Order: sequence, then C-alpha cells, then structure tokens
Amino acid sequence: MTKSLKSLWGRFLFQDRGILPTKRLLLLFLVLSFALLIGTGWGISWSYVITINLVVFFVSLVDLLFSPKKNQLSFHRTVADELERGITYQVKIVVKNTSSYAFTYRMIDGLPQSFKRPFPLVGKIPKEATMEISYDTIATERGKYEIGNLYFRYTSLLGLWEKQTTLGIEDSVKVIPDLTETKQYLENAQQFLKYEGLTIRRQRSGVGDFSKIRSYVVGDDPRKINWRQTAKLQEVMTNEYEPEHGKYITILLDCGRMMGAELKNGNRLERSLEAALTVTAAALQKGDYVSVLAFSKEIKVFVPPAKGMAHLQTILQAIYHLQVDAAESNYAAVLQYLEMVQKKRSLLLLFSDVRTFLHEESALILLKRLRQRHLFFMIGIEDQTLIKRACEEPGTVQTAMVKSIAQQQLLFKKREKSKWEKQGLQMIEAREEKLVIAAVSHYIDIMNQNLL
Repeated sequence: MTKSLKSLWGRFLFQDRGILPTKRLLLLFLVLSFALLIGTGWGISWSYVITINLVVFFVSLVDLLFSPKKNQLSFHRTVADELERGITYQVKIVVKNTSSYAFTYRMIDGLPQSFKRPFPLVGKIPKEATMEISYDTIATERGKYEIGNLYFRYTSLLGLWEKQTTLGIEDSVKVIPDLTETKQYLENAQQFLKYEGLTIRRQRSGVGDFSKIRSYVVGDDPRKINWRQTAKLQEVMTNEYEPEHGKYITILLDCGRMMGAELKNGNRLERSLEAALTVTAAALQKGDYVSVLAFSKEIKVFVPPAKGMAHLQTILQAIYHLQVDAAESNYAAVLQYLEMVQKKRSLLLLFSDVRTFLHEESALILLKRLRQRHLFFMIGIEDQTLIKRACEEPGTVQTAMVKSIAQQQLLFKKREKSKWEKQGLQMIEAREEKLVIAAVSHYIDIMNQNLL
C-alpha cells in the first residue's frame, strides 16, 4: 500500500488530518443520481446528468467556507497524574472555538487499549465559545502510560463535509494499585477492622509504652487505674499503653508465575500489592520502619527501611508497576539476599502462594537460620476452586475422582503447613476479599504481643 493510500485509509479510520464527505452529502448524491438516472428514461441527456452533479458538488464545496479553520480551534486535556486501578476517573477536554461558526463534532481521545474507551464522543460547540468536554474512564492494568493524539472531527454549516484534525497532546499517567482500603484504614483503623468483625487486639498487661490517660470504661484492666488522677478529677481514670515503636517490618512480594492466577478482581499479585500497601501504611503510622523486597526468579525491587508517612509514597512509586513473571520464584536466592541486607531483627511478612512455597525444602533450611534473628509470617490467598472441588457431591465417577484429588491436595497442604509451623514459621491463607483485613490484623496482633 502506497503512502497516499495509507493516509487516505487512516483518514477514514479517524487517524489522520483531512476533509471527508459526510453521510448527508453521500445520501444527497445517491438520491440525486437515482432521480437523474430515472430521468434519463424520459429523455434527459447524460451530459445534463453530469452537469447537475458537478454543480451540486461545487455548491457543497462552498459549504466548507462556513466552518472554522483549524487554527481557530484550540484544545487542552486535563487528566490526573495518578489513577488507581479499577477506579473511575474523569478526563476533561477544553475546546475553544474563536470562529463565528457553530459546529457539531465527533472526538476520539488517544487512551491506551487497557483503558475503558467510551468513544466517539459527539456534541455541538457554539460560535465564539469555550466548552468543556468530559468523559469517564477506568484503568484496568497498572503501569506507566502515555496518552497520545486527540482525533477531532467537526462539520461544516450544512453538515455536508467533515474536517478532521489530529492534535499531538501528550500526557503521562501512572496507574497505581487500588488504595481504597488503605485510605479507609488511615481514616479510622478501628472502624476498618470492625467492619469485618475484628477489633484491634489489646496487648499484654503492663507491656508497651505509656500513651495517655483516659476515662475508665468497662473491660479495662483495673490494674491500670491511675489513682492519683482519679482522686484529682473525681472520675475513674486509667493509663493507656501502646506497643513500642521503631520496629522493623520487611514486606516480601512474590511476583512469580503462580501469582498470576486470576481472581474475581485482578490476580493474586494485584491483591497482594493492595494488602502490602495497607500494612505499610499501618506500620508507618505507628512509627515503625518498613522495607519492601519484590522478587521472582531474581530480585526486582528493594526499598530500604525508613519510617514516616512520606515513605509510603516512596514504596508506592517503587512497586506500582510490578508485573507477574513467567518464571518460577527463587525463594532461596531472596532469603540469602535478605540475610545480607536486613541485619536488624524484623518481621518478615511474605505475600506468596502457600502451596508453591511448601514445596521449597531449601527455603525451609534458610528460614530456620533466619528465624534465629527474624520473625517470619506468610500470608496467601485461598484457592477457592480447589475448595469448591473438594466439597462437591460426587454424582459421577469423574466428579468423584476430581473431588478425591482436590481433597488430597488440601490434606497435603495441611500436613506440610503443620511441619513448617512446628519450626516456628507461621503461615495462613485468607479469602481474596479478606486478605487486607487478615494481613493488617495479624500485623497488629504481632505488634501488640511484642513478639519482636
């Protein structure tokens, strides 16, 4: 295909500059030609038919004069720099028409294919006016994207011709994990956990740093009553303690092949990232040091430990683009690397697939050595398909075989987990929708018990 033909084809595909006939003009010529064709049977000459068509064509060209020139239109796009995955955002296009002609338009914005694309947008812009065109979009895949050209078509006064212009408006956006649950926790940690039937657990009596004096409520430990303040205020007051701050939390994110298993909302890695960021926010809010290590076959990202809520943004920018690799995870390599970079005692919180991890005998040997210095805790997502197959009624021979294999897998997992837990290496599995709650709840429980 020659360059000119490619340009013409792109023009019809809304991908080039130029002038195109509208459906109205084509219909006009179709009706006119059909009428003149019938007229030839009544003695109308072909020269007359051709002349009439040429006259109509040149009259239609006059209609082009009553449409804005391209330099009389200006465009500006407004879009957020960061979009959360799965959340609806509004994109605004401001169109300024400085000409004395109103027109109708069709518009396609250059969003990436992974975005929701509600195009083409249609509407009308008055003469000498500025109008804001807005539309909603949803980003479904994390990463950094470029929003490219804006394709804009507008009609002449009678709507016989359509001008098309392509504008190189470049915008860069980052699609980050869904932070809805992280924001809910930061707004009210207790209400966030109570929503799922959980409460922030109390630490052991007398353990932790003194926090404040408050009014005594039913259920408080009578041994913590502050008798001096009680006598002064004539009201029972109690001391409140909180866990010691400044602990080290190391979050391990598995990006191996098994983390690509699809769930109701994204895959395992998506949900693990959201849970990891919520745990990070909880730890930083309490004054702990947080580091993050993402890996698959090799180390992908390592964020050194730091504290303060500003560190949450550092971690977010480092891991928002992580994707699942096709390779198997190398647990031995990451544990050896961790032994070199994390010298201080910390909570190792691993987000991975439990069944895959249980087959790593070499990892068990390394974890036994790490356990002497660190506290290990692993959390994964339940395989609902496996559980469903194990609970099915065996109506046929095939169903019975599938059920027995599923039960065998569950028994193997239970047996292996028990072996690891006897070595002091704790691991749990949670439902997809409960993963964030489970991760934050167990972190708070560990901190409140001062196990670090």
